[in-house]
Amino acid sequence: MDYVWWGLGLLVLGVTTYAVARAARIELGWLPLTALLRAVVQLAIVATILRGVLAVPWTVVLFVLLMLSTASWTAGSRLAELPRGHVIALVGVLAGATVTLVLVVVLRLVDLEARYVVAVAGIIVGNAMSAATLSGRNFLRSARARRDEVEAWLSLGATAPQAYDDIGRDAAREALLPNLDQTRSTGLVTLPGAFVGALFGGASPVVAAQFQLVVLAGIALTMLVTAIVVTRLAGRSPYVVPEVAA
Repeated sequence: MDYVWWGLGLLVLGVTTYAVARAARIELGWLPLTALLRAVVQLAIVATILRGVLAVPWTVVLFVLLMLSTASWTAGSRLAELPRGHVIALVGVLAGATVTLVLVVVLRLVDLEARYVVAVAGIIVGNAMSAATLSGRNFLRSARARRDEVEAWLSLGATAPQAYDDIGRDAAREALLPNLDQTRSTGLVTLPGAFVGALFGGASPVVAAQFQLVVLAGIALTMLVTAIVVTRLAGRSPYVVPEVAA
């Protein structure tokens, strides 16, 4: 009965989200409910897989590769309007996540147990995906708005990277600001998920805080590297701004 009541409560939250969006005439359709249903199914599958992964530590590598593949594909689908959008997303996600995870492991910032590696990798890869999507879409939006400026630079003999330099840097910055603002307010406005999760897992507040700080520093580095790679690659093509369909 506990699981039934929990499931009903979760359904109420999803239906309420749908109802509020509909009442406010925010065009989300059934997305609040379908996204939640998909999350339930995916987390059930992941929870089952993780039972095996945590029991056989070497399979962590395969699980991380699965996360990277899924994140790259998801970000790539969001950047489909960019030329080579899937490739740009793949390289960006891999670059950002790999740099951070290698440093975390080499510096031994977390215990190299399967559960900690999976937890950190999941957070890092997820934020690499977000950074790729945000920076790529920011780049596309700004490139369209400043198309005349870009064409003027190109007509003067500038290379594509030079013509798109300001746009790329602005797009990367805008992608990073929400996360950095959240980092600045940690402990005062919010208690982040990694900190709360570690506490629920039985860790002391000090250990939970250490884990959260590693996560925050890792997210910042991951998102920065990912955003730089995505915007630099996007800016290499003089045809990066497709016409908006009428």
